[in-house]
Amino acid sequence: MTHGMKRGARKAVMLVVFAGMLVGFCFSVRELWNWLMPVIFGLPHIGLGQAFGLLLLSRILFGGFRGWPSHRGRWGHRMRERWDEMTPEEREKFRLGMRGRCGQFGDREPAAGSPVP
Repeated sequence: MTHGMKRGARKAVMLVVFAGMLVGFCFSVRELWNWLMPVIFGLPHIGLGQAFGLLLLSRILFGGFRGWPSHRGRWGHRMRERWDEMTPEEREKFRLGMRGRCGQFGDREPAAGSPVP
């Protein structure tokens, strides 16, 4: 088998696997919808095509088409570049600002004035 044929066979297998995963995901959405929505909200049952449309609509509304998942990598890379360009004083100022907004992860003792869990 030549290298080009191997590549073509690999692409065909990947396409079949992707299609199978998509159908399986649509099936799961359809089953969850048909199990919950008619009972809770009185909505009608849906078919597999409608489940696919629901997935597509939720992707458009909540996820967009930003090249998932690579857009997360670009953000992290850009943040790393900014961090590397900061002086030690700027880094400490950033840490303190984030600590004031988010708290410090891993603190064993609560901050002064906060209730003890």
